[in-house]
Amino acid sequence: MKKIYENYAHVLDYLPEGYPNEGMKRSKKSPVAQVVGENYFSLLEVVPKTELEVYERIFIGKGQRDKINHIKKRLFYEELTSTAKAELPYIVEEIVKKNEEEFVKFFNKARPISIRFHQLELLPGVGKKLMQSILNERRKGEFKSFKDVDERVSSMPDPAGMIVRRVVDELECKDRYTIFAPLRKAESEER
Repeated sequence: MKKIYENYAHVLDYLPEGYPNEGMKRSKKSPVAQVVGENYFSLLEVVPKTELEVYERIFIGKGQRDKINHIKKRLFYEELTSTAKAELPYIVEEIVKKNEEEFVKFFNKARPISIRFHQLELLPGVGKKLMQSILNERRKGEFKSFKDVDERVSSMPDPAGMIVRRVVDELECKDRYTIFAPLRKAESEER
């Protein structure tokens, strides 16, 4: 599998004295942060150079990093702190809304997975009937925004929220299919 890298991430949790349950002396513990990548929703543990704030957007790509010393490792959802798990949906929502155009493309480009199953059905709350309504509306013209999807598909509850819930489900490895977090599939297969 081709390696892909994140350039920016959002801080889920910052632990200035490291993990509390590590068996080291306080003087040997180093600060760590748990972050989620902006492009592929990679869950990572990083070692910061300076103090960080939850929700802060930081550069983690190749090159000179202002606030991050190095990326320590990739994390599984189960390894996240309770704070990171609690903040994840809100930060994913922030990323989805900031990149609305990219995520609206999913409603325009989603395809069948098999003869009986469509990518749209992977979104929470989308069954055959709602999927057919979305497909009928997109035949009339591409969706331009989440508001456009919401207005044209009358029974659509919250297009952005559906994507956020799907991303979090993928990070929790609740389904074998991945749409928005492509690295999760490869990682869950490696386990």
